[in-house]
Amino acid sequence: MAKTKKEIIAGLKVTLIKSLIGRTEPHRATVKGLGLRRIHHTVELQDTPAIRGMINAVNYLLKVEKI
Repeated sequence: MAKTKKEIIAGLKVTLIKSLIGRTEPHRATVKGLGLRRIHHTVELQDTPAIRGMINAVNYLLKVEKI
């Protein structure tokens, strides 16, 4: 049985754990670009270099798990 594309591509589960209040505008935009909207909101993203760079820029606000 063939695997689907979602099963083949590694993913990341990213959760916003700290508030965006008082953060710089580029950091707020990065969090929005990751698809996170509020504290404890979790999204599943593909593990790409672009996504990794965004996560590294705001890593102090996030919790990241491999799926």
